[in-house]
Amino acid sequence: MKAIWQGTVIAESDDTVVVENNHYFPRAALNMAHFSASQRTSHCPWKGEAHYFDVVVGEQRNPDAGWFYPEPKAAASEIKERVAFWRGVQVVE
Repeated sequence: MKAIWQGTVIAESDDTVVVENNHYFPRAALNMAHFSASQRTSHCPWKGEAHYFDVVVGEQRNPDAGWFYPEPKAAASEIKERVAFWRGVQVVE
């Protein structure tokens, strides 16, 4: 699977975990040159507290376009150390 934004592959892996129709990529699969930490957090009742990344390609920034659960609840343990995307990031095979 590939995560693409603005024509740039920002993550690529054949080891994604699908939860609620979102592919969660291993952190090691991210090209960290295209990510910066966001201050945003949110809460999911069964997964826990989500943290976010901004996706950056060239001069363009996509705020909070990647999210992850640093300490997911037991029911979502398979997504620990994994990142999913939204806000226009395409996830394709």
